[in-house]
Amino acid sequence: VQLQASGGGLVQPGGSLRLSCVASGSTAKLYSVGWFRQAPGEGRKFVSVKSYRDYKTYYADSVKGRFTISRDSAKNMVYLQMNSLKAEDTAVYYCAASPYYSYSDSTDIVKYDYWGQGTQVTVSS
Repeated sequence: VQLQASGGGLVQPGGSLRLSCVASGSTAKLYSVGWFRQAPGEGRKFVSVKSYRDYKTYYADSVKGRFTISRDSAKNMVYLQMNSLKAEDTAVYYCAASPYYSYSDSTDIVKYDYWGQGTQVTVSS
């Protein structure tokens, strides 16, 4: 599975961005695609995932109610709509693919086999 993320940029606090991730490969539809982020000086952290099997969605507490993940299976695309952005959302955002779909597995970074290259999101006035 190959992944490519895009859509990052500079946005003011309170603004919105939509990240996109294209997942290619013959088995891409059998993977849950999630988003992680890494702020300067910190480790990579889970943001959101949409299960490939039952289409359930999971979010980190820090983004609940502000971010929405969606998947267009026909296009092998996964989107992360980010609203009400805050300075603390500033990070490099990565999309990744996992063969797991349960909450405990699909929110665990070590359960992800494939990673995209990352896209920078900067929230600043």
